[in-house]
Amino acid sequence: MRRTGLDDPEGVRFDPDRPSGDAALVIAGSSGRVDGQRAARFARSGFIAESIRWFGGPGQHAGPWEIPLEGFIDRIERLRSVSDRVWVVGTSLGAEAALLVGGQPGVDGVIAFAPSDVVWSWKDDAGVERSHWTLGGEPLPFVPLDWSAAETEEPARFRPLYERSWRRDPTAVLHATIPVERIGKLLLVAGGDDQVWPSTASADRIVARRQAAGSETIVVTSEDAGHRTVLPGEPVVVGGLPMLRGGTERADRALGARAWSAVVAMTGDGG
Repeated sequence: MRRTGLDDPEGVRFDPDRPSGDAALVIAGSSGRVDGQRAARFARSGFIAESIRWFGGPGQHAGPWEIPLEGFIDRIERLRSVSDRVWVVGTSLGAEAALLVGGQPGVDGVIAFAPSDVVWSWKDDAGVERSHWTLGGEPLPFVPLDWSAAETEEPARFRPLYERSWRRDPTAVLHATIPVERIGKLLLVAGGDDQVWPSTASADRIVARRQAAGSETIVVTSEDAGHRTVLPGEPVVVGGLPMLRGGTERADRALGARAWSAVVAMTGDGG
């Protein structure tokens, strides 16, 4: 396969030796990094695959607050012009973005690792909580985080914070709920030992919303896996914000193997 660097924003594109007609936009989580390893994994199975830096680069916010979703929508449109089918692949905060843009024209489906069913907040440089995302120049409604009783363990385990914040403000949850009913095909992958946020509970709520709308959802979970699923052939990701993520390498790889089988089945890829 051929690797090409992208500019404005920084990114990478892989063109497979044997194209399947599919393309994947891979969105990393709270690191905002270019997830070249996951993009390459999809490219080895015939996908034209791209990943871009979505914050922390030139002209971008230093953190994941009020990020324009149009940046992802633009890449989707470009991938659509060179492929038959476009899939959006996101992890954690990237899954939040993937689910938000998954109902856009030109998206055939979403693959969401450690998903959230709502839009959350992030503190800006001044310490003010902002929505993760904007659309059309307007911040999307979000659920604010209840820092009043945050745990002090080191490294941090953020799951209780998100669970408490979700329960505290039902009105905010209602307004910040992601409209997953608009998505075509959807695969959710979540670990029951995720210590970053309650991804399995989010997956359950997403499934319920889609069932009520008459849409099916594929769900792959593991009680022992954590926040970071490892797909076949991927290295274990290190770095990022210091926090407890849960799981073990063995459990995360086992979940990744099952998830990849589901990816193959859903996308019709034979790789």
